Amino acid sequence: MLLSGLATVLGIAVVIGVIGYRFYRAEGSATAMAEVTARLPKGANVVQIAIAGDRIAVTIENGGAIEILTFDVKTLKATGRLTFANEP
Repeated sequence: MLLSGLATVLGIAVVIGVIGYRFYRAEGSATAMAEVTARLPKGANVVQIAIAGDRIAVTIENGGAIEILTFDVKTLKATGRLTFANEP
């Protein structure tokens, strides 16, 4: 009985230890707030904003052309630009 009680206490301690470890070592913990101002070309309008995984996609309309700008969620740095053009 003493042995099974000791095994139960040890098991509970391991579970609490793993939970505590994951809590304190969590990626992306909100320690600092990032603030970025993305500059759009004059006359451009934001059409849509979407979040997928670790990217933010911003669809803009600029002079009749559609562009998609992508940003990293954690750093808010620009990661890509996709431009659509009409064929002549």
